[in-house]
Amino acid sequence: MPHVNIKYFPRPLTGEQEAALIAAVSGAVREAFECDEGVVSIALEPVAQEEWDRLVYQPEIVGRGHLLRKTPNY
Repeated sequence: MPHVNIKYFPRPLTGEQEAALIAAVSGAVREAFECDEGVVSIALEPVAQEEWDRLVYQPEIVGRGHLLRKTPNY
């Protein structure tokens, strides 16, 4: 605990971009939950744009809207 799953349209990230993203998210999670870095896990999950509505928007954003703390503006 905690686990973060970042879903996004497929886009190539350099090793440096990925490392910076993971470090920033991990740091924010560690600070908020006051936990050790060793307990944080982060997944990067590309989702094709044509599948976004079916796989992400409907089930996770609409269907679990009560859990969202930041909503998209689309």
